[in-house]
Amino acid sequence: MSGNPDDERLEELREKKMQELRDQAGEGGGEQAEAQQAAQEQAEAQKQALLKQHLTDGARQRLNAVEMSKPEFAEQVERQVVALAQSGRLQDRIDEDQMKELLSELKPDSKSFNIRRR
Repeated sequence: MSGNPDDERLEELREKKMQELRDQAGEGGGEQAEAQQAAQEQAEAQKQALLKQHLTDGARQRLNAVEMSKPEFAEQVERQVVALAQSGRLQDRIDEDQMKELLSELKPDSKSFNIRRR
């Protein structure tokens, strides 16, 4: 999907961030910290691009809702989706129903118990 407007926007954001980092380096910022920051920014941008490519709007909205209440869990789900995408095991985009299923599979069951009264 090259030539995608999202890819162009991502490239613009990367370039802008790199320019900001160059400006900070001119003000005495550490080069190693700058490189590490740039690598983190690039990795995050690539992850977001993969998520955008492989999730429908509904699935992204559901994941964003989860992220608001449970950021660590949402990060785990994002990593899982990225791993599936990179390994080539995703044939189609993940829709909202598939996202619900994925969330329920990855959700820790520590809080669920079944109480029966006799």
